[in-house]
Amino acid sequence: MKAICFYFQIHQPFRLKRYRFFDIGNDHYYYDDFANDDIITRIAHSSYIPAAETLLRMIEESGRKFKCAISVSGVALEQIEMYVPELLDILKKLVATGCVEILAETYAHSLSSLADPDEFANQVKVHGEKVGELFGVKPKVLRNTELIYCDDIAPQILAMGYKGVITEGAKHILGWKSPNYVYAAASAPKLKMLLKNDKLSDDITFRFSDYNWSEYPLTADKYIKWIADTPQEEQIFNLFMTLEAFGQLQNRDSGIFQFLEALPRFAAQQGVEFITPTEAVSKIKPVAELGVPFPMSWADEARDTSAWLGNQLQREAFEKLYSVSERVRLCDDRRLKQDWYYLQASDHLFYMSTKHKADGEIHSLYSPYDSPYQAFTNYMNVLADFIVRVEEQYPLSIENEELNSLLTTIRNQAREIETLNKEVSSMRLNIEHYNEEHALREGLTVEEEATPAPAPKKRAKKSAAKAEEKPVKPAKKAAAKEEKAPKAKTTKAAKK
Repeated sequence: MKAICFYFQIHQPFRLKRYRFFDIGNDHYYYDDFANDDIITRIAHSSYIPAAETLLRMIEESGRKFKCAISVSGVALEQIEMYVPELLDILKKLVATGCVEILAETYAHSLSSLADPDEFANQVKVHGEKVGELFGVKPKVLRNTELIYCDDIAPQILAMGYKGVITEGAKHILGWKSPNYVYAAASAPKLKMLLKNDKLSDDITFRFSDYNWSEYPLTADKYIKWIADTPQEEQIFNLFMTLEAFGQLQNRDSGIFQFLEALPRFAAQQGVEFITPTEAVSKIKPVAELGVPFPMSWADEARDTSAWLGNQLQREAFEKLYSVSERVRLCDDRRLKQDWYYLQASDHLFYMSTKHKADGEIHSLYSPYDSPYQAFTNYMNVLADFIVRVEEQYPLSIENEELNSLLTTIRNQAREIETLNKEVSSMRLNIEHYNEEHALREGLTVEEEATPAPAPKKRAKKSAAKAEEKPVKPAKKAAAKEEKAPKAKTTKAAKK
């Protein structure tokens, strides 16, 4: 039986305000709050909320046979909590149905997997904790930023406890192979791979309302028939796309929501089911191992990392950013760590792309800057101030290894001091208890020696009472005799 695995992405970066060279060292707040509020609120009401409500209706109307997965970056979750909490409520309802799976990813939607394995692992862990806090679930399948994946990353993903990873079905990797199967990672065979079917996914995301497209208009029954007519042995069709495709990239008037809502009905008629990524990697056996020697992604025609690291500007910013990663992880400054996450969002590097034609149009569509050079200048000014703040805590003149050794020594000494303080506190309590018991014993002895006088008084009182009681009794007897005597005489006299 054929199955469709839907995955929808929600991500919005914290956009930077215009930050001048003269602000370095003077202004440590980098974000355009008005733009961040406006953008996510607008997109949520035109796309995210109506799309989520549509998914909820699809689950209910299909008798819970419709299933899908959603991935929300940590920085997007923060903005949703701040600006559109009503969207968070709907997402919680979707997860509560048991038909929607939340995927793991990097908290900052970063490129840390290409630069720093420790940072990558830390961000995935922090994102999982955030998902658990908000939705009460633990992700089991990983979706790396922009579906970036290669053989070097696979063993780490498996070591972190994930059963599967979803990534791009890039043609230069697959060759003649089809993306419509489950594969195993060549460098970690126990890790299963779900590959995006880029044609079927892009038919919805980019071509749905294109009047020049030969397949226009695209209807739900036509789309499901394409899937049903594929070779029988093809098992799974991974349709991965941003949730903005519904209502934002394809506006409401195009009929995109009606198209989406009709899919389960026509799928049931064609014998096509829906499946979550965890169900896919648990139930479907991989057909082969797949090697990916170089990082691939779902961006641009090249399906590589050139969208973020394709020119000298991007590589300069990338290297400068991750040059301080170890120092930031060592610090305890909450504000510094928050800025560290926000500045790692891959979008900042995406805005610096100098690509042309179709790819360039997509980059400029999302960028808030007039040019890639303006994006670079603004970001590097912010990064310069951020690095100054890091250096104030941990000077760059100290090597990372030396700094790590010093901090380890400091932490060990701190633990030792804490242990000694606990021992001192325990000894003080023991001494206090001993003093209290000793004082109680001595107090009782002194009291007994110092207060013999009250006891005789009590005895004296008792003796006096007894002395008073003794004469009373004879008096009473005498009085009784006197009373009896006259009576007796009177009786005798009366008898006489």
